[in-house]
Amino acid sequence: MLPEAAGSCRGSRQLTISGCWKVEGTQHGVSFGLTIATGIIAAVLVIAAAAQASNVFAPLAAAIFIIAIVWPVQKRLQSWMPKLVALAITVVVTVAICLGFASLAAWGFGRVGRSLVADLPRYQALYSTMVTWLDGHGVSVAGLWAEHFNVGWLLRATQYVTGRVNTTLTFWVIALVYVMLGLLEVDNVRQKIERLDNRTAAQVLLDGSAATATKFRRYLLVRTKMSAVTGVLVGAFAAITGLPFAFEWGVIAFVLNYIPFIGPFVATLFPTLLAMTQFESWPAVLGVFVCLNIIQFAVGSYIEPRVAGTMLSISPVVVLFSIFFWTFLWGLFGTFIGVPIALAILTFCAAHPSSRWIADLLGGPDPAKPGKI
Repeated sequence: MLPEAAGSCRGSRQLTISGCWKVEGTQHGVSFGLTIATGIIAAVLVIAAAAQASNVFAPLAAAIFIIAIVWPVQKRLQSWMPKLVALAITVVVTVAICLGFASLAAWGFGRVGRSLVADLPRYQALYSTMVTWLDGHGVSVAGLWAEHFNVGWLLRATQYVTGRVNTTLTFWVIALVYVMLGLLEVDNVRQKIERLDNRTAAQVLLDGSAATATKFRRYLLVRTKMSAVTGVLVGAFAAITGLPFAFEWGVIAFVLNYIPFIGPFVATLFPTLLAMTQFESWPAVLGVFVCLNIIQFAVGSYIEPRVAGTMLSISPVVVLFSIFFWTFLWGLFGTFIGVPIALAILTFCAAHPSSRWIADLLGGPDPAKPGKI
């Protein structure tokens, strides 16, 4: 009925005014609704696949992110020397930088850890005082320890930690293999895209890839700056309050801040443990814990999302949602890679007219397009 009605309306201006716009509007609405429904179903399927096959897709996502970061170095080197030699230099430098960050964290925790071990008698005295106070209020700590922290729990915890270490090592080995192969294939992939018959798709892929890589590098720069700010503030606070190892706490905060939420929590917990043996009053210990959390919250949840949103054209709400969402899907690594994935999606959406509205909706404020309320 709809095609016949539309055909009859084309011959009559009166019917066109009164009825054809309704028919064409209905067809357009149905088409738009089907497109939206198809997009939602496809997104749900992709998310389910990413969650179920995280061991496959997570190392690939890490490799793509690293390739985007180090490709300018590889490109510059291979213009001067053979490609394999340039690849070897790029991979060695990348691994050395990663190991350097890990070494900084190990150095800081090593120095602080020796102090904590030396203060074990004080922690034992604090524990005894706490047990006595709780027993006086009807809470049996010994019973809780016997019920929950036994040999079986210790074995399960050891197995879990061992499994996580093996999984992490396997993850980064696979990611490193992807990086080496990917760096060798960047030029070939670009040439294949340029030869595609679908010129629109080719242009979207080329422009989107270049813009995404640029935003990845900008994101890492923002993260480094915010980590440095966090490290300086934490170190300065520790020095002002007289907390030992102020420089080490700043280094630890700087390194761990690359892992959103989880890293700052660890960087806050250990200074508080040290404060328990350095200060005589519990209010002072609580004050250290609260002030460190204020620093981490102010930088990580207020300043950084807004700086990233301004520099990367992404909404601060999307930044926080991406971190929580990908942490839920991929765990600790998802905490780090969540924002880059959101950047890539929005950048490719902006590269095509039909999906540009998504980037405009979820992107950062655009001064060239003032909104109206």
